[in-house]
Amino acid sequence: MGVKEWRVRNPSGERRVVVTKELPGERWLEILASARCRVEVCASEEILDRGEIIEVVGSKCDGAIGQLTESWDRSVFDALAAAGCRVYSNYAVGFNNVDVTAATARGIMVGNTPGVLTGATAELAAALTLAAARRVVESDSFMRRGGFRGWLPALFLGDLLAGKTLGVIGAGRIGSAYARIMVEGFRMNLLYHDIRRSETLESRIAAYCDFLRTAGERAPVCRFAADADEVLKEADVVSLHPVLDPATVHMIDARRLRLMKENAVLINASRGPLIDERALVEHLRRHEGFRAGLDVYEREPETAQGLSELANVVMVPHIGSATTWTRRGMAVLAALNVTGVLEGHPLWRGHEDVQPFLGDDPPKAVPSIVNAEELGI
Repeated sequence: MGVKEWRVRNPSGERRVVVTKELPGERWLEILASARCRVEVCASEEILDRGEIIEVVGSKCDGAIGQLTESWDRSVFDALAAAGCRVYSNYAVGFNNVDVTAATARGIMVGNTPGVLTGATAELAAALTLAAARRVVESDSFMRRGGFRGWLPALFLGDLLAGKTLGVIGAGRIGSAYARIMVEGFRMNLLYHDIRRSETLESRIAAYCDFLRTAGERAPVCRFAADADEVLKEADVVSLHPVLDPATVHMIDARRLRLMKENAVLINASRGPLIDERALVEHLRRHEGFRAGLDVYEREPETAQGLSELANVVMVPHIGSATTWTRRGMAVLAALNVTGVLEGHPLWRGHEDVQPFLGDDPPKAVPSIVNAEELGI
């Protein structure tokens, strides 16, 4: 266990809050300080293990903010409960790194940061789609190593997106936002699958199609698929946006990769374990026309052997929400989850709209608690 540097903000605060990484901006610190919190922040970039988290929790901890790279399991919540902790907030919209059942059993509320990162992650998925389909990274490397000798008719031929079929698996906030970017920006036909139809997504796509028809232009087609296999077989581009749970781990395996078109594009800006990474490496090796764009990985920060050597994959280091506005907003929501609980504020009932919390005068409410129903809140 290496030595980690911890910094204390607002040392006179009567409530103790542990934050496992420095977060962008200052507003989140101001929020915690205004709620009389002493804030202890880990200034080291190394990921904390459960033993280090338990050690820093100590005998008194009122609240905590942690990262999706850390394991907040039963042993950690045992330590938090013993220290009097009432609330933990994940600095992420996902919380598959958190044992929510264990937290609930100990009466600890678990927060997350939804809404604020929808647009940023959807835009990154779109960027990966374009980069993979048009071979941007391959071309960039070619230029940098001095390979360009002049225009050639067949140099780095990619795929045109306009009029092709977009497949989206998981039509929640991010999946729907990505679908609209690609349909409205490139007039791709949409085939999507989720556990239930999205009337909101379909109505918005329908309104866009009506607009095109009034202008005498071709309108894309939007269809709901009964299962993921249908999407994989028919789509030219497939982007993954489902929740990560035991049913979706390795949902893209060797069998499902074989269902896809040989020149399809597979995008994952959701959660790494959705894809069997070893199977993907083998598929990319065997099908040079198949391309992938990845923001997340099965065993972060490690990647499957051979993945980084392949030219037909675009890889970025989990930057889906990495815009200044988004990451600062996530920090504000995490801080307000903690202070809202400690101050006794009610749960926000704003229909998943967290935008009011990002202004100078946020509501006196708790933005997002994922186990609120289980705790009877």
